[in-house]
Amino acid sequence: MADGDDKYWYNLKTGQVERGMQAPAPDRAGPFDTAEEAARAPEIIRERSKQWDEEERREDSWGSGGDETGFEG
Repeated sequence: MADGDDKYWYNLKTGQVERGMQAPAPDRAGPFDTAEEAARAPEIIRERSKQWDEEERREDSWGSGGDETGFEG
């Protein structure tokens, strides 16, 4: 079995969970170990995006204000 064929994917166009790489790469999110996890893909994507945004904001604000360590006080 090719790598990824035994995993679950979320089809971004149809909203369906698929076993294996059935949809073209731009149309799928994954891989996930379970169908249940793949079904949560939109929620997982939102959570990760929010985390990345928060990390970027922290990195962008590093060193703004405060002393040379980046900490105020």
